[in-house]
Amino acid sequence: MPGPLIVNDSVVIPDAELVWRFSRSSGPGGQGVNTTDSRVELIFDMSATTALPPALKARALSRLGSGTITIAASEHRSQLRNREAAANRLAQRLREAIAPPPKRRRPTKPSRGAVERRIAAKKHRSDLKRLRRDP
Repeated sequence: MPGPLIVNDSVVIPDAELVWRFSRSSGPGGQGVNTTDSRVELIFDMSATTALPPALKARALSRLGSGTITIAASEHRSQLRNREAAANRLAQRLREAIAPPPKRRRPTKPSRGAVERRIAAKKHRSDLKRLRRDP
């Protein structure tokens, strides 16, 4: 699992900027949990990274708030699978944080024909209900 973390085609985080910590997991694993450090914490300091261009770093910092991201993974029995899960989660969170903002919606109004059809349908429905009433 050591090596750079690939976020997308243009952003790769070097292994030196990732901090891994291991501890005993309280999750699945039975008796093996008592002796193995299968819980993984992945820490990434976004404010000190050189992997992100300044524009993407500013966008990510504004979206995520703090400069340090901590991902914990303990859902698997093995440390390796927890490392993979934590790395995938960090990459996904960074992809979402550096994604460009969605295009603004251009406000539109309904066409004249659509408005007329809507009014005609309402009028038809009200006529049906009016005919059901007692005179």
